[in-house]
Amino acid sequence: MIRCGWPLPITIFLGKSRSVFVALTAAVKEELSRLSVKKSSVRKAEVSAMLRFAGGLHIISGRIVVEAEVDLASTARRLRAAIAEVYGHASDIVVVSGSGLRRGNRYIVRVVKDGESLARQTGLLDARGRPVRGLPSVVVNGSAADAEAVWRGAFLVHGSLTEPGRSSSLEVTCPGPEAALALVGAARRIGIQAKARDVRAADRVLIRDGDTIAAPLTRMGAHDALMVWEERRMRKEVRATANRLANFDDANLRRSAQAAVAAGARVERALEILGEDVPEHLRYAGELRVAHKQASLDELGRLADPPMTKDAIAGRIRRLLAMADKRAAELGIPGTEANVTPEMLDQ
Repeated sequence: MIRCGWPLPITIFLGKSRSVFVALTAAVKEELSRLSVKKSSVRKAEVSAMLRFAGGLHIISGRIVVEAEVDLASTARRLRAAIAEVYGHASDIVVVSGSGLRRGNRYIVRVVKDGESLARQTGLLDARGRPVRGLPSVVVNGSAADAEAVWRGAFLVHGSLTEPGRSSSLEVTCPGPEAALALVGAARRIGIQAKARDVRAADRVLIRDGDTIAAPLTRMGAHDALMVWEERRMRKEVRATANRLANFDDANLRRSAQAAVAAGARVERALEILGEDVPEHLRYAGELRVAHKQASLDELGRLADPPMTKDAIAGRIRRLLAMADKRAAELGIPGTEANVTPEMLDQ
C-alpha cells in the first residue's frame, strides 16, 4: 500500500501482519529464534526474508526508514542482532500493545539512521532505488542453506503451524504473489512441495500433507517442535484408529443383534406354520431362539440343556425354517419371512 500526499509520509508496506497464531506456532518460532547460524550468506538470506515478509519502507522527511513488525519478542531480538552483526546498523524495538482483534503485543524492529543502506543491502530496493516485489536474485539463486534460511525467516515473521489432523497445514502469509512464488521456489530447491494460494484475499504458501510438513520443520531447524508435533500426530492417529475399531465393533454387534431379532421372528412364524408337526429337537432350538431374541448363537448354545455348540443350534434352526417354508409353499400361505419387518432391521 502506498500513501501519498506531502507532508504525509510515503509508506510502502512489504508485508501484512497476522493476528492469530497457536501455541504450536509459537513453540516453533521460539526454537527458531534460538537457532545458531554462523555463515554470513545464510544470515543475510534470513534477514532479507524477514524484512521482505514483515517489513515496510517508510519515507519520512526524505529519509528511508525500515520497519519489520513481528509477533514475538524473541523474533524481534533475533532480527535486531542480525542487522547489527551482519550489516552493522543499529535498530530499535518498539512494543505495540494488543487491542481489539489483536491479542498480545506486537514488536516493531525499526532502522532509522541507515534505513536506505539496509534496504539496498537486503534487496528491499534494487540498484535504481525501486522496491523489489519478490526476493533479491542473490537469495533466489543461493545455496540450499540459503533456501532453508529464507523459509526460516519467512516463517518467523508470518508463518503458522496447525495441530496435526486431517486439515493440518504449515503456511506462510506473503506480501504478494511474487514473494509467494519465490518462497515456493526456495522450497523446491530443498526438495519440498509447497503451493501458492490466494486465500481470503491474501497470498499464502501452504504445505498440507503430514509427512511433507515434517520436512520444512527439519530444514528450518525446529527439531524439538517437530518431535512435539509428531508425538501429537501419532497420538491422534492412534485415537482415530481406536475410534474406527470401536465403531466397527459397535456396527458388528448391532448387525448381529438385528439378525438375531429377525431370526427370532422367522422362528415364531415357523412354529405357527408347523403347529404340532415339529420334531421335538427342532422345537426346542426354536423356542430357545424365540425366548432369547437378541442372544448370539454362542449364547443360545450355552443356554441349552444340555449345552450345544453354535453350529448345532444354527443347524437345527436352519432345518426348522426350511421345513416351515416348504409347508407354507405347499399350503399357499406366507412363509417365515412374513414376520420380518423393516423396523427390526433398523434397530
